[in-house]
Amino acid sequence: MTQAQPHHHPIGLVVDDDLRRNRLTVFFRLLLAIPQLIVIWLWGYIALIAVVIAWFAALVLGRVPDGLHGFVARYLRASTHVNAYILLLADPWPPFAGEPGSYPVDLRVDPPAHQNRLTVFFRTLLAIPAFVLTYIFGIVNRIVAFFGWFYCLALGRMNEGMRDVSAWMYRYEVQTLGYAMLLTSRYPSLGGGPTA
Repeated sequence: MTQAQPHHHPIGLVVDDDLRRNRLTVFFRLLLAIPQLIVIWLWGYIALIAVVIAWFAALVLGRVPDGLHGFVARYLRASTHVNAYILLLADPWPPFAGEPGSYPVDLRVDPPAHQNRLTVFFRTLLAIPAFVLTYIFGIVNRIVAFFGWFYCLALGRMNEGMRDVSAWMYRYEVQTLGYAMLLTSRYPSLGGGPTA
């Protein structure tokens, strides 16, 4: 008897966290994240230029070149590590490089594939509904992180249900960003769990 394969999206959030949290780093979490946020902010400007170049390349070639895809994916992965740290989805201080497999909450990005030139041309417009939902999820995620902060300070661990709901919403956010940044032609999905 064969089992059905889970719904595979080209961009997935992989959560491999033990839920333990250091109370001291939780207390100072936002302050500790400042150096990471500065790097992500500066890197974001370069990534924006890379996305514009990738947009033109995808219009001409029908796909994003490997180098551009890798650079943008690395930026999105590093950003995911930092946001996972801030949202209390993981405990260790994130690395700066955005290396795959280097953090308990990681981003899986499939290699570049062919993309329809027409959807590439209108990608920003097509992404608007997903960005609206992402905005709402972002607000809810910050509320979950706020209550999670108190939970972590009290118990020294994150509540699994809170972490999983937060990861599910954040997965949709990174899929939306990946779609808008031309890492995939697949629209974000509400189906699946944080590891999908």
